[in-house]
Amino acid sequence: MNSPAMQAMMYDAHRKSVGVAYLLWFFLGSLGGHRFYTGKTGSAIAMLILTALGFAFSAVGLGFALLSAVGIWAILDAFLIPGWIRNANMLLAATLSSGNSPLP
Repeated sequence: MNSPAMQAMMYDAHRKSVGVAYLLWFFLGSLGGHRFYTGKTGSAIAMLILTALGFAFSAVGLGFALLSAVGIWAILDAFLIPGWIRNANMLLAATLSSGNSPLP
């Protein structure tokens, strides 16, 4: 399984895509979809909870502040996505070159 051809096939099968990350960011950004995809599960859950709380508290005025914070967070993420994908793919390549499986 350590042949270069097999490593290349495994890399292609498991690598992350910047395009997919940006699609998730565009359509599910406030719900943390792009963060789930890039493996940042903890902050994705935080983003999801803040969005839900923002909608829940919108009747009392606190919702606008929470949704604004999530919106700013999502805009900042747009600039960070390429680096996250690059790091994830470099980690995948290093994992494969060491002979380990990328699967959990």
